Amino acid sequence: MSSKRDYYEVLGIEKNADENELKAAYRKLALKYHPDRNPGNQEAEEKFKEAAEAYEVIHDPQKRQLYDQYGHAGLEGAGFSGFGGFEDIFSSFSDIFEDVFGFGSGRRSRSRAQRGADLRYDLTLSFMDAAFGTETEIDINKMEACPTCNGNGCEPGTSPEACRYCQGTGQATRSQGFFTVRTTCPNCRGAGQAITNPCSQCKGSAQIMVRKKVSVKIPAGVDSGSRLRLTGEGEAGGYGGPAGDLYVFINVEAHEYFRRDNIDVVCQVELSFVQAALGDDINVPTLNGQKILNIPKGTQPGDLFHLRGEGIPSLRNGRRGDQIIQALVKTPTGISKKQETLLREFARLESGKLSTKLKKILKGSQEKATA
Repeated sequence: MSSKRDYYEVLGIEKNADENELKAAYRKLALKYHPDRNPGNQEAEEKFKEAAEAYEVIHDPQKRQLYDQYGHAGLEGAGFSGFGGFEDIFSSFSDIFEDVFGFGSGRRSRSRAQRGADLRYDLTLSFMDAAFGTETEIDINKMEACPTCNGNGCEPGTSPEACRYCQGTGQATRSQGFFTVRTTCPNCRGAGQAITNPCSQCKGSAQIMVRKKVSVKIPAGVDSGSRLRLTGEGEAGGYGGPAGDLYVFINVEAHEYFRRDNIDVVCQVELSFVQAALGDDINVPTLNGQKILNIPKGTQPGDLFHLRGEGIPSLRNGRRGDQIIQALVKTPTGISKKQETLLREFARLESGKLSTKLKKILKGSQEKATA
């Protein structure tokens, strides 16, 4: 069980706090417990790290949603376990100070690897492809490292030079109160280096747009709303960072006969009055072809029948659901004179049964009334 305090409690805000309230709360704590203001104070250092970790989670919409739903365990399961120390905060999380205070962390800035952006692709599947799985190719447009300069943005044979404005630090130093702070270098935008001979193909951006075919393996049992993650198929990272991921969102087309209910398949079959009354063996379509279904005597409209194991495979364990078949009894139309005669005779016989039954019910009611 996690011993960490609740992040909202750490920051002293409500769960519905907006961005302005969040920034104000964090700024107050960061100023109060900043190590430059509390030299040698171990308790202040821990509170400073705790506040930075809380802000990192709450100001990020995805992390915040994960935390609100699953708590600290959800973040740990997603790979976020907090900061190891001050260098971890100041080097990997210096944008906090840029965002909240309007200046840098006061530590030396270094160009660091940047993860590429994630991409989204919406894929429409037929009902049967979703049920049994398939493999398909999709075309995506994505940014990849420029092959001419190998992703460094420089013309082949040249290399970046240290920024003359910040001498390669990536930040411009200035003083503010008791802090010695640094803002992002306006010349190199924090990279610490400048490209004097940009690549002719990517114009110094280090990346180019490409159109790429990606193979997607669709597991059996996906449904509308399912999401597939293709690691590393997103856009290229910066400064040698990893590529982002490609998320494929599934939409399943409706079927003309079948309807899905979780892992069960639901359909309807029409029965004639005679079939429902006398029973019959009929052929019904399933996902695997036609099967024989026994209709018992006296089947009523709306009765349900199950074909075990003829449904959709579960994404969790592969077990297939059932096919649920609802009986629809069709009233005959356009009948012949002979059929009408037979039905009237049937109705007469049924009326006699109903009359006898009704007489018993009425007799029983009268006996109770006089008792």
